Amino acid sequence: MENQYDVIIIGAGVVGNAIARELSRYSISVAVLEKELDVSMGTSSRNSGVLHSGIHYKPGTLRARLNVLGNSMMADLCNDLKVKINYLGKLTVAQDEEEVKSLHMLKEQGLANGVPGLEILEKNEMRKIQPNVGGIKALHSPTTGIICPYSLTIALAENAHANGCHFYLGHAVTSIQKQDDLFEVNAAGKRFRSKVLINSAGLYSADICTMLGIDEYKIYPCRGEYLILDKRLDGTLNVLVYPAPHQGKAGLGIHLTNTVSGNILIGPSNEYQDDPEDYACTANIMALLRKEGHDLLPNLTTSDFIRSFSGLRAKQTPPGVGGFKDFVIESRDDIKGFINLVGIESPGLTSSPAIALMVKDMVEKLLTLEPKGGFNGIQSGITGYFHQLPDEQKADLVSQNPDYGEVVCRCEQITKKEVLDAISNPLGVRTINAIKYRSRAMMGRCQGGFCLPRIVQIMEKEFGYKPEDYLLNSRNSQLFIGKMRQELV
Repeated sequence: MENQYDVIIIGAGVVGNAIARELSRYSISVAVLEKELDVSMGTSSRNSGVLHSGIHYKPGTLRARLNVLGNSMMADLCNDLKVKINYLGKLTVAQDEEEVKSLHMLKEQGLANGVPGLEILEKNEMRKIQPNVGGIKALHSPTTGIICPYSLTIALAENAHANGCHFYLGHAVTSIQKQDDLFEVNAAGKRFRSKVLINSAGLYSADICTMLGIDEYKIYPCRGEYLILDKRLDGTLNVLVYPAPHQGKAGLGIHLTNTVSGNILIGPSNEYQDDPEDYACTANIMALLRKEGHDLLPNLTTSDFIRSFSGLRAKQTPPGVGGFKDFVIESRDDIKGFINLVGIESPGLTSSPAIALMVKDMVEKLLTLEPKGGFNGIQSGITGYFHQLPDEQKADLVSQNPDYGEVVCRCEQITKKEVLDAISNPLGVRTINAIKYRSRAMMGRCQGGFCLPRIVQIMEKEFGYKPEDYLLNSRNSQLFIGKMRQELV
């Protein structure tokens, strides 16, 4: 029957795509349903991109165990998927003796979780790692790292797709029924059936539960706002710098975070929201982040702040409670075949490959999983971006394809070949944000002021795009509306 699968996954964030890739190793049919027109359009692209070491979570919890395991798996995964990663370490800094107690608590908790290399440093020792850092002591966690979260999410999806997984983008799930041994899922006016249904819908995971009559979960969206700093400051931070945690806070506090692209992030804030798609950046929080930035990096200038953005955490703890609740990852006894993931907030990115293994084990108790002979977990292409390659490799690529020699995005030094590859992505997504997230064009100082018109020309001349075809990210985000001028006759 058309649109019938062994497994359907709802949600194409980093966790859903990690599960899809893991299951694509086996001789079963797998589909992913995603309400947005591309993967990684929600929480998975709107976060700090930090690979956490595992110091922040209570021993014995899923968060703690999957965080440490996922951290240990990430280097090999990123090597296979050609995703840039850097384990640069983190200093969690105490400003007074009360906060020093928090550092000792974190160290004990981390050691219990199996986090290697933890050490509490005196002021002179921590300043050898990060000159001019404030505070009186710091906990050093060397296995903390950074990654591009949307690059990983996209790579997981594209590799799963290459290994036979079907992606249905722009397919919001509207209803679910269980009929005999099959789930019937309605999405975008189509009917899908599967033996196993996996809920990886993030901010909407409780809504999916409700469709199946499960009312024990509730998600409280919690917004974190960020500022992005110009690459002029690349090299300012040798490690990530976090404040010591305070009991009951919804996040880990405002901090400075390196990115693998060379920018620095300031944030995130923590404000509960009613709307799971309220990605506003607010004047009061932007002012707070600027102040924090100036306090930590006194040489900052106004022109160093090049962009703001926000993301939403899928928290299970309501306003007034804050803190963290453990992940829900369960194979339901009352609804056989339903594997339910709820409240996968931080460290969901770090935990994603470990979560995928855990879910695979659950699926294996429901279906026979025979390894697929033709599975290929290695992505082709280069790691990172053309401008980061050695000159000899650049020259070789230009000789093979002259489009590598034409720069389209001056700020990020992104070439025409990279833009063409982004437009021609395996998932068939041609929104402006799809090109942006796959190539990094439009992410520099001018935020697309120079390169966006050139990208529009490429899409028009080489792909036949008309003005009404250009979308930023969703069906209701037209780039061009109406005529700019009436041609003279």
